[in-house]
This record gives sequence, C-alpha cells and structure tokens, in this order.
Amino acid sequence: MERCDALVIGGGPAGLMAAEELARAGRAVLLAEAKPSLGRKFLMAGKSGLNLTKDAPLPGFTAAYAEAKTWLAPMLAAFGPAEVQGWARELGQDVFTGTTGRVFPVAMKASPLLRAWAARLAGLGVAARMRWRWQGWDSAEFAFATPQGPRRIRPAVTVLALGGASWARLGSDGAWAPWLAARGVPLAPFAPANMGFRVAWSAHMAKHAGTPVKGAALTAGPLRSRGEFVVTAEGVEGGGIYALARMLREGAPLTLDLRPDLACAALATRLAARPTKETVANRLRKGARLAPVAVALVQELARPLPGDPAALAARLKALPIPLAGPAPIDDAISTAGGIRREAFDAGLMLHALPGIFAAGEMLDWEAPTGGYLLTACLSTGRWAGRAAAAWP
Repeated sequence: MERCDALVIGGGPAGLMAAEELARAGRAVLLAEAKPSLGRKFLMAGKSGLNLTKDAPLPGFTAAYAEAKTWLAPMLAAFGPAEVQGWARELGQDVFTGTTGRVFPVAMKASPLLRAWAARLAGLGVAARMRWRWQGWDSAEFAFATPQGPRRIRPAVTVLALGGASWARLGSDGAWAPWLAARGVPLAPFAPANMGFRVAWSAHMAKHAGTPVKGAALTAGPLRSRGEFVVTAEGVEGGGIYALARMLREGAPLTLDLRPDLACAALATRLAARPTKETVANRLRKGARLAPVAVALVQELARPLPGDPAALAARLKALPIPLAGPAPIDDAISTAGGIRREAFDAGLMLHALPGIFAAGEMLDWEAPTGGYLLTACLSTGRWAGRAAAAWP
C-alpha cells in the first residue's frame, strides 16, 4: 500500500486539467491512466480537426447544456470559450475561428497541444503512471492493476475523471459506475449522445453509403438542424443528426426538408413545369434540383410517389425517415448519464465520499458537438482540481 497526497484517475482532458490545478497549488500529484498513453480520446477527436470550443457569447454557449446549465454556469464562466482559446495559446498552439464559430488549433491536430501539455505537467512534478487500471476499492484504498502487479493507493484527496461509456477501446468504458453506486453515489443510466441512428435501408441504398446529404434541413420535435448528415450502411449520422440526437433518442420522429430555402408552392411550380413523360428520377433531379443521394432517399422513403406536383412538393418538404433506434452506445461521440447533480457539492466533491471529486463526462450532462463537450471537460476538471487542492 502506497500513500500519496493527491490522486487523479483518468488521463483525458478533465483529468489532466485537474492534475495541473492540484500541482499548481503545491500538491504532489499521482496521475493514473489505464491506457499506455494520455489523452487517447482527445487524440481521436483531433483526427478530423480538433474543435476546442465555440466562439460565442457565454449566455448562449451555456444554454447548450440544457438542464445542466445551472450548475455548470459558474464553471463555464470561470473557464469558457475565451479562456480555452487563451489556454491553447499558452501551450504554443494558436487558434482560429471558422465560419460557424467553431474554434480550432491552426495545426488542426490534437497531438502538438497534448505534447506541450504533458511536458508542462511533468515540469510541475505530476507523476504519470501508464497502464494503471483502477479496479475499485480494497477497503479504504484505491486498487489498481498495473504492469508491476496489483497496487493499492491511499490518497489524501482524489479527483475521478474516468469519462463516460463510449469508445471503450480509448478508455471510457463506464466500468466505474457500479463501484460508485455501491458506495452510495446516485447515478443516472448511461445513454448515447451525439450518435447516429439505424435505418433499415433496402439494398438499393448500398451504393450511397458514405455519401453526405447537403443543403437539407432536419426536424425533430421543436428542433430544426441545417447541418449536413451522412447516409451510412446502417443508417444516418453526422452533425445534422447529432444536433437532434437527444430528441430522437427520446422518440421524436425525424423529418427531412430537401429544399428548405424554397417554399412548397414554388417547388410545386418547378415540378409542374417538367415534361409529363419525364421519369420520376429526372423530375426530382431537374425540377427539384436534388443530388443523386437525395433522389435515392425520396425513392427509398416516399413510394408510391404522388403524381400531383403539389403533393410531391409537400413530400419533399417533409420526408419522414423511419429510425430503428440509436447506434450502439460505444459508437457514440459522448454519453448522457453518470453522476447525478444531487451526488456532489458546489466543488464537485461527492457527498457520499468526502475527499473524492469528479469531473468531465462522468458527470450527468450532455451537449451537442461543436466545442461544447471539450470545453465542459476542461472547465469541470479545472473546477474539481481547484476544489480538491483546497480540501480539507
């Protein structure tokens, strides 16, 4: 059994931020990470361009967190979009803002930022131990499986930053949930967030798998999204879908407007102007000016197609996409559920486990993609690290 001053479990953004704050406060930090290297999910997010945050006024930014916005508000106010950008610049990574307000490193990669951050943590004295997988508690000690065999740690203070329950191969497997529940920590069940949905396509859609649908609008309940999405072999996914994911997960029907910038009457006039002997595919392609993938969606989902131009236009403006449920939780970008709000105090310390704090995706909040996820992980990690540094 080994004693330590401050233990952080989890080497993702929330854990690294907590470790930094603890070290800056003069605590001797042991950082335990189950994987062979730090920030694996962080690096995966950076493969398509690391979206750090969104350059938006704080009230609107905070509103994206739905019910969690109330308790997250002070953390985001202390470390929100502006502070995230400043943090990246301090680590030598300049940033830029795209046309949609999303903020990226100029390098468009996570690896330079992570290397600089890891070097700074090492300079602060953070002792990182790789392949240390937490196994729950052994009496009062934290038990780990390590390359050197079982180890037990008794820390003075702890920050848990173990992620949610998606992308298990990168470290977020939700294995911690039963251990916390057994110690009286109330949890909300995990659910996929920012995920694709399954559709039972016919064989005719196979050739369109991987094709993006652009310029359309998606509606679920009161929400409307203009983001593009992708037809996959299993269904649909992409930013336009992710923006509606919670409503769809809760059962709202999904409808597609293939010509959102054209009124139904104007679309009907265009369709009526086409030659009567023209094939349906040509009428959709030339009259409605639909891309091949959009034509395929209409033929897949709207048969039998009405011959009346007004009725056909109405179908194109509200094409239902029958969903067969969300993609598996492990394929989701993030998860909802986790440690409920009533489980922790204003400093993110668990009421049932004094001296143990939690941060990041372990906490029960969800938000859309677009910089919200990473910002909340950083801000809650920072908040928990500072509160832990001051405890007891």
